[in-house]
Amino acid sequence: MPHMRVDRLAKSYDGNPAVREISFAVEKGQVLALCGENGAGKSTLMKMLSGATQPDSGSILLDGQATRINGPADALALGIRTVYQELSLLPHLSVAENMLLGRMPTRISSLAVDWSTAHQIAGNVLADFGFPDIDPTVLVGDLSVARQQIVEIAKAMAASPDILILDEPTAVLSASETEKLFEKVRQLAADGCTVLYISHRLEEIFTIADAVVVLKDGRSVLTGTIAEFNQERLVQAMVGRPLAAIFPNRSASTGEVVLEVEGLSRQGSFQDISFNLRSGEIVGMFGLVGSGRTEIAKAVFGAISTDAGAIRLNGKPIAFNTPQEAVRTGIAMLTEDRKGDGLALAASILDNASLASFGRHSRFGIINRIKRAALVDDKIAELSIRPKDANRPVRHLSGGNQQKVVLAKWMLVEGIKLFIFDEPTRGVDIAVRVDIYRMIRDLADQGVAVLVISSEMPEVLGLSDRLLVIRGGRLVAELDPDHDQPETVFAYAAGLPVHPNSPELAS
Repeated sequence: MPHMRVDRLAKSYDGNPAVREISFAVEKGQVLALCGENGAGKSTLMKMLSGATQPDSGSILLDGQATRINGPADALALGIRTVYQELSLLPHLSVAENMLLGRMPTRISSLAVDWSTAHQIAGNVLADFGFPDIDPTVLVGDLSVARQQIVEIAKAMAASPDILILDEPTAVLSASETEKLFEKVRQLAADGCTVLYISHRLEEIFTIADAVVVLKDGRSVLTGTIAEFNQERLVQAMVGRPLAAIFPNRSASTGEVVLEVEGLSRQGSFQDISFNLRSGEIVGMFGLVGSGRTEIAKAVFGAISTDAGAIRLNGKPIAFNTPQEAVRTGIAMLTEDRKGDGLALAASILDNASLASFGRHSRFGIINRIKRAALVDDKIAELSIRPKDANRPVRHLSGGNQQKVVLAKWMLVEGIKLFIFDEPTRGVDIAVRVDIYRMIRDLADQGVAVLVISSEMPEVLGLSDRLLVIRGGRLVAELDPDHDQPETVFAYAAGLPVHPNSPELAS
């Protein structure tokens, strides 16, 4: 008998179907991957299983018994724990308080919190997870985003879940942190916990899952054991068409040097960084979490200061105090945190997409609404943003479409010479990734110099004309994606021995 069976679940919002008919079964102790494009119904399904929303029709059976999950409290009582893609931690509380919220231990014959026991419980869970260095007493707001994600996952594990739902759990984790997560997931499954795993990273699906359910247009269209799938079959089931090539062809030639970085340093972040970018060229930058790659990009964009070094744009020295100055000079940056830095979530597609190009659709400070709407509508069509309604708040869009809105915002700015992408495909599905890769190559083909920062090895190797590897705040290698293997790139990034035939370290 399956541990959980979902039978023809359906859900609509304002008459628009989000889930039309989803059915699948998962055995106790099994890791089931839920795959599909943005908008396929994964998030709505997850909300119904966690009690956040109610299905319009269909049923959920646990151990053969029809079960109605009326709210999150019901889900918790049933042993269902969900780790959402968006963090739900309280930054002003400690790690232990977040992990044990609502279940804090108290002293005997007293309502006072037993802090010693609370810290011990949280510390033991984190140590068992593989992160004994996370202090249960520190404020969550003082942790890095990756460490906050680890605490979020540990919070669910601390409750000894019967069913664990993980939504894009590795989006901000390093390779070593991801492996620790996988080890824990395998341990939980071996102990009888059922795991529903959602990820756009196909390599993760084939690493951790026992079985797969493919969702498309709100329906379950394909199910099977992981042994029945390869990446090509999985991708075709998700997008409804074969993908002959994920990455566009590289350019045959590049132009003049656009960006020169020489001896750039910032204490505690990076030291003596030197590289250049040419027009029409895509340069990838790879490094493990904490390597300093994002800080380097922020320094070029004027978001953080530097202690030493020089930056030249088209041969002219530049020194920005703010990102606004960088934009006026012709530099755009798509940040890794689109919701925190790139979007006004309560505002519409129209307002977000036109935010950085005020001068194109206004005169004397007065917006030409007709011109602004036309410019944005053109980008909505060009980038295939869904839905097409420019007045829709971006918080209601899928992650992939939110990313496209950020792209639209910068592509509407005229005179961009250098475009920096930091984790451009984080949390988006394979079909949207292909669209974003094409857009990036199109920018390069138009003569824009492009810097792509990514923690995903296939992405930087498949998209880049050249690849820079950062380790410990230093540029340690410049590689050729056509000839250097992933093992070589990772060896440089992790400080491991490199094959004798690999290129010399960057000076």
